[in-house]
Amino acid sequence: MNDWLKTLYVVFAFCSVLCFGALKSIFVGPIAVLILIIGNLGVILGLFPAHVAWTVYALVKTNRFDAPLKVAILLGLPVLFAIWLALSITGSVLVGVGYGFFTPWVSSFEAFRLENESKKFIHCIVDGTWGTIKGSCTVVRDFADICYHSFPLYLKELRENPFSNELQPLRFIHVPACIIVGLLGLIVEIPLFTAIAIVKSPYMLFKGWQRLLHDLISREGPFLETACIPIAGLTIIMWPLVVIGSILMALFTSFFIGLYGSIVVYQERSFRRGVAYVIAMVAEFDEYTNDWLYLREGSILPKPRYRKRKASNASELSVGKNNSVQAGYDSVITTAPGIILPRITSSRSVREAIKEVKMVQIWENMMKTSEVRGNELLDMGVITSSDLCDWLNSRHSNEATIINVGLPCFSLFHTLLYSIKVGSNGLMLLDGTEVNHLNRPQDRLLDWFFHPVMVLKEQIRVLQLEEGEIRYLEKVILLGKENERSKSWENGSFVPQDALRAAQIEGITRRMMGMIRSISKFPTYRRRYRQVVKELIDHAMTKDGSSKSMAKEGSTRSVASIEIV
Repeated sequence: MNDWLKTLYVVFAFCSVLCFGALKSIFVGPIAVLILIIGNLGVILGLFPAHVAWTVYALVKTNRFDAPLKVAILLGLPVLFAIWLALSITGSVLVGVGYGFFTPWVSSFEAFRLENESKKFIHCIVDGTWGTIKGSCTVVRDFADICYHSFPLYLKELRENPFSNELQPLRFIHVPACIIVGLLGLIVEIPLFTAIAIVKSPYMLFKGWQRLLHDLISREGPFLETACIPIAGLTIIMWPLVVIGSILMALFTSFFIGLYGSIVVYQERSFRRGVAYVIAMVAEFDEYTNDWLYLREGSILPKPRYRKRKASNASELSVGKNNSVQAGYDSVITTAPGIILPRITSSRSVREAIKEVKMVQIWENMMKTSEVRGNELLDMGVITSSDLCDWLNSRHSNEATIINVGLPCFSLFHTLLYSIKVGSNGLMLLDGTEVNHLNRPQDRLLDWFFHPVMVLKEQIRVLQLEEGEIRYLEKVILLGKENERSKSWENGSFVPQDALRAAQIEGITRRMMGMIRSISKFPTYRRRYRQVVKELIDHAMTKDGSSKSMAKEGSTRSVASIEIV
């Protein structure tokens, strides 16, 4: 009897939440959709002339390409910008519709997981209304940060990167080959990628439904906890949309994979190998989707070899015990491109998923660590409130390198040192959480940074830095080329006398700064980091105010003592 009552309760709750979510989507969705579409279109079209001018200027000024290669890229820019406009506008419309209409719906189901029964009804109505509108504004702001701040940083690295001064030549005979292979890639990859995704979509649809229904009947995976059954039920209903999204993702990625054929022609100096790449990518995509959907291994399509030799994986600083980690990182970079498909294997239970460290938790800890270290440096007088204000007021944040790069690098360095000190197999966050290979978020974007950070940690551990060398690294990482400020900060550092050891430390510094510069281009980074800088400014003003009040109080006491005498 209790099981029947529980089943009826779940069915009634699911239907009620579904109706509430639909009503919220009808009222809130159009507002959020308009904000997203109009905001993103305003950013795209408003900055388009600047993007064209910045790109042309960077290509003309860079010393990494010779004249023929510059001419080839300039001739291809109209096509690239046309693709950018088409994809960005289409993507803005799809994201706007998806976010605006489905976020209120999902928020209603998320409210069902609350333990407090009396608040479930209120949160089902309230959650996803004003939050969705604010979230749409946040998405537009993050997109504007990418277009206005991150894109110029990429161009500046192309134009002024001091570590890549090798001239990249291109003969005029290769220009037609690059253009032809690029166009051939678009003609071949777009229809074939889309056709493969469409042909396999029915299997993905029914296989996903089969997996979800099996979990529902056997009460496994997301259906293990009663509170999560409505969310899993919504997943079953919305699974066709997931399949459609996978097809659209295949179409989206095919543009860039096809155009990459021009780069293969340039790298291999061979038109034949460029054509081989175009053919091989179709087979790799077919094989990749077979692996994701657990079909037969391999592909019946031809897969010609398009590389003369594999790129060397040698690093500046070899670490014998970490070859597997480096190999894992290399495998991430060389993974065959494909659509983003949700796993249709047996899902983990919610309790198991809770044990996994979430990406947002790592992000919050990263920002909190920067704030804590910044407060320490402010108290020591190493950085000042003027440094923070300069970063906030600078047109592009890279103009204030101490705050933009130095402070996050300083925080990351101390996180690595602490992780080594406590003997962690991964990273020890500020709140005591350990992120390792077992509980880290299963996110492809995090893979690109987690493995290199682990390699960097192992390199620092192998070096067994002395206290003075650690202080020297702190100076170089935080202050960079500010020689006067480095000399004035007496922290007990010393420059290594051994040339090899000094070069190893310098290599660690470069790699750490490169990681932070890459992370700083992420969409949400600038918005979150601005909040950290504002908190640091408030701390500095509070500190200055308290010191002034203490000085004023001290002077008053001295005057009073003189009067008494």
